[in-house]
Amino acid sequence: MTFDALAFPVIDGHNDLPWERRESHDSGVEGIDTEDGTLHTDLPKLRAGGVVGQFWSVFVPSDDPDPVRTTLQQIDTAHRIIARYPDDLAFVRTAAELRDAVDAGRIASMLGAEGGHAIGDDLAVLRSFARLGVRYMTLTHNDDTTWADSATGARAHGGLTDRGREVVAEMERIGMLVDLSHTAPATMRDTLDVATQPVVFSHSSTVAIDDHPRNVPDDVLARLADNGGVVMITFVPKFVSRAWADWEESGSEGEPPLVTVADVADHVEHARAVAGVRHLGLGGDYDGTPVLPPDLRDVSRYPVLAEELRRRGWGDEDLRALAGGNVLRVLEATDERYARSAMR
Repeated sequence: MTFDALAFPVIDGHNDLPWERRESHDSGVEGIDTEDGTLHTDLPKLRAGGVVGQFWSVFVPSDDPDPVRTTLQQIDTAHRIIARYPDDLAFVRTAAELRDAVDAGRIASMLGAEGGHAIGDDLAVLRSFARLGVRYMTLTHNDDTTWADSATGARAHGGLTDRGREVVAEMERIGMLVDLSHTAPATMRDTLDVATQPVVFSHSSTVAIDDHPRNVPDDVLARLADNGGVVMITFVPKFVSRAWADWEESGSEGEPPLVTVADVADHVEHARAVAGVRHLGLGGDYDGTPVLPPDLRDVSRYPVLAEELRRRGWGDEDLRALAGGNVLRVLEATDERYARSAMR
């Protein structure tokens, strides 16, 4: 079945399975084709969830002593996962390749680097990652880089430095998507001031519903309409529920508040009201967080969110845009640059 014929074709913005396999399976890639009760992600669950495209995160911690080397190891792990299951997964870099993979009944697999520390402040490394198939890079993770402020860092720069603007410009030149999840609001705004291509938030939710540092304020959401970018709503409880975030911040004592699919849908609807339906996507952060809302407990559960939104009056066209259509549009907008610079 073609991408355009699917009712809810999920292209998820962020899944940490490669790091989880490193931590729990010594970077082994066996067994992903059977249901693993300890992980959020495996091939049967992806199929059940209607996932047709996945950005696999090649994350390394920001305190890693050799982040370039470790990121290369994670890129290798992601490639080995994809190569091990050729009947189910296909390595892709462009929208056209994604469509071909979906037409062939395979899950289109792309890579995203989480945190600008991964390049070691070296644009040659950035370009090399792009040639290896890294399609986006998050400017920061949980700590500031030397050139950009993180949402949860010291925020020493006041946003994006001149070097940060140089990094953004080079990413745009080679068609690598600029990912603003994990960045401070000042970094978001500074990036949008200079961006000439659509940006993404690979896994973030909205400040208006849950005032958490990792979420996106309304003024930034509103600017996505002019930029053409996409915010991919995440399912992490502390980014979804203020009650859960307060519970964690107070020491996680007693029973945690219940977080549900309805809470996630509230973020989706708020983002639609501010940014517009053409600027929404999904970034579950599966296998990157220990806890998820029970009704979104693994990657098989995307249809539960679709059903909740249908109950709220969402039509098929808007649901398809949210699930993957908008992300596909952003890829299409940047594919020519990427193909010209990174696919030679």
